[in-house]
Amino acid sequence: MKPKVYIETSVISYYTGKQSSDLVIAGRQQITREWWEESRWQFDLNISLLVLEEVKGGDPSAAEKRLEALSGIPVLRITDKSEVLAEELINSNIIPRKYAEDALHIAIAAINAMDFLLTWNFNHINNAVLKNGIIRSIESQGYECPVICSPEELMGELK
Repeated sequence: MKPKVYIETSVISYYTGKQSSDLVIAGRQQITREWWEESRWQFDLNISLLVLEEVKGGDPSAAEKRLEALSGIPVLRITDKSEVLAEELINSNIIPRKYAEDALHIAIAAINAMDFLLTWNFNHINNAVLKNGIIRSIESQGYECPVICSPEELMGELK
């Protein structure tokens, strides 16, 4: 059985976006493209309705590319349980209410027993300062927290 990965919106945006002139962003885009082409086959990929809604925004042709790249990937529903868990992350002052969608990504991944949550969002998801609080909050509600990581951290062959 392959490990399950929840693909957060930033990953697909980096994968399909036009090449950035910003060196950090360009590097992340390259890593994402390498992961998508070489490593994703080792995992069962999942997205959510939230990801689908987020990728539809912005430039219509860019949105079309994002949606096309996600075609065929199973879509997880936003359930009452995921909304309650997201609210717990917010009420625990781990994720600011202003970024409720980030809390919902984490909650959807946890509720659906994902092994990994793949993201380039270092502000409120893959943040070293917040990770322990995220893990504690999710575990206090009886769920296991997925490993939160970037595509760079999930490269290479599984053993």
